[in-house]
Amino acid sequence: MMTTKPRPESPTSGHKPVMLDEVLAALDIKDGDKIVDGTFGGGGYTRAILTAAKCSVFAIDRDLDAIMRAEALAAQTDRITPLLGRFGEMDALVEATGCDTVDAVVLDIGVSSFQIDEGHRGFSFNKDGPLDMRMGAAGPTAADVVNHMEEGDLANVIFRLGEEKQARRIARQIVNRRKEQPFETTLDLAQTVEAAVGGRKGSRIHPATLTFQAIRMYVNDELGELARALVAAEKLLKPGGRLVVVTFHSLEDRMVKQWLRNRSGKNAGGSRHMPLMAKGPDPTFELRPNKAILPQDKEVEGNPRARSAKLRAAIRTEAPAIEEEADDGMNLPPLSKLEDVS
Repeated sequence: MMTTKPRPESPTSGHKPVMLDEVLAALDIKDGDKIVDGTFGGGGYTRAILTAAKCSVFAIDRDLDAIMRAEALAAQTDRITPLLGRFGEMDALVEATGCDTVDAVVLDIGVSSFQIDEGHRGFSFNKDGPLDMRMGAAGPTAADVVNHMEEGDLANVIFRLGEEKQARRIARQIVNRRKEQPFETTLDLAQTVEAAVGGRKGSRIHPATLTFQAIRMYVNDELGELARALVAAEKLLKPGGRLVVVTFHSLEDRMVKQWLRNRSGKNAGGSRHMPLMAKGPDPTFELRPNKAILPQDKEVEGNPRARSAKLRAAIRTEAPAIEEEADDGMNLPPLSKLEDVS
């Protein structure tokens, strides 16, 4: 498998925290609060949080580059604790520091501007680089996926996670091409996908966009990680604690929306056609507000990345956390099947 050497970037290069004002309002930060920034990235949220009140932040990221940025910030203030790891394990990471509960959790889901902008990370089809796409430094790469996954599984990944209508044709083209030569670079894969769908046909959107999205989400188990993060946040938040999640993809937002509705008891009612369902556990969250918050037009004009953003927030109740296994609902082949292929 390919490896990459972490390196720090400028704290401000290419990074604009999305819906920052709305996030701060939903977090409702007070002096003394302990807050988890589960996706530290460029540190935009954390810096604003530390400025908003005399609080402390647990800065979590699986990307070592991001943790290096967090450590640089920690050298300036003792109110930040960098934690290298997955945000789906935030409860264990925070509890290992001796802290049992927190006042708020904020998650900015998806790939960061730093990861996209750095060609050597292999996330972008616009910049040639090794076909990596890992947010962390361990596990199979995107090259392992496209070079070794069975055609049917590959088509399923592209269709389910990318919502790509031509997934079967793309998977077939990838498999036929890899018989001649394995894929190593991002542009090589992008060109193969473009050929599979017959070129751009006048579209401004690159035909490999959805395929790259799907492979990236699969390599990093992004939906599984989000499902685990929601369960972990429920365990970690104290009564009255705030959960704030910003998503950029319909699959992510759908998961957050459904999970919060379930946890707030919004899906327990019946109708005149269906009997009432048996009462389940007491609600662990109260939605605040009931619907997603969208970015302002002015922000979208200045930061195109904000265009697809949705913010959902909820307040933790006093009910005990619900014991259950996190499930992303995708039923895709486990990534572990590729761990020994290269």
